[in-house]
Amino acid sequence: MAFAIIGGKWKARIIYHIGDGRPRFNGLRDTLENVSPRMLAKQLRELEADGFVTRTRHPEIPPRVEYELTPAGKAFIPILESISDWVTEYCPDAAGMIE
Repeated sequence: MAFAIIGGKWKARIIYHIGDGRPRFNGLRDTLENVSPRMLAKQLRELEADGFVTRTRHPEIPPRVEYELTPAGKAFIPILESISDWVTEYCPDAAGMIE
C-alpha cells in the first residue's frame, strides 16, 4: 500500500524537498530538475489527496500557493532517509540516482 501511495519517480523526491519548508510551485519545479509542470501538479494533487501534503492558496494578486507536509508527510521523512542509506550501502551502482 505504501509504495502505491509514494511510488513512481517524483513523489518521494517531492516529499523530501518540501521537508520542513513551505515551498512554492516554481521553487519545487526548479529543485526537481526535469519534472514537467504538468507532472509536478499531478503528483502534488495526488500527495494532497493521500494526506501527505497540504496546499495553501493565499488570496493575493498574483496568487501565491505554498505546499507543506502534513504530520504523515513529516513522519515519512525518516523512512525516506533510511531507504536512501540502504541504497547507498547495498546498491552502490544505484546510489547516484538518489537525489
